[in-house]
Amino acid sequence: MIKTRRSILKSGVAAFCTLWGVGASAQIFKKKKDKNKKTTRSVKGEVTNEAEDGVQAVLQLKNVSTQDVRSYYTTPQGTFFFHGLDPNVDYEITAKAKGYQPKTRRISTFESRMELFYSFNLKSE
Repeated sequence: MIKTRRSILKSGVAAFCTLWGVGASAQIFKKKKDKNKKTTRSVKGEVTNEAEDGVQAVLQLKNVSTQDVRSYYTTPQGTFFFHGLDPNVDYEITAKAKGYQPKTRRISTFESRMELFYSFNLKSE
């Protein structure tokens, strides 16, 4: 079969459209997938005493809008980690340990960082 200029042009256009269509649909799929991806906030930190030693404490995570409170323990070294927090909600974290004054920190919706680090330095009672 002899290929004319017109048949070469048609096959080139068809190949281009096929490749472009595959690429475009992959990009559209990727955009849809990104829209469904929910971003969450995480908070990690430590609870220490006046001597900068780690203190095992109870952390209360409070959703300010619903007043829902969840309690967690730190590790024996005083470290903690929360993940999956909604960036559109204000939270309060209160660190409590026996023999120390409690301390509260607030996570605001105006905070743009998605990974936060908080240090609670508790003072003796």
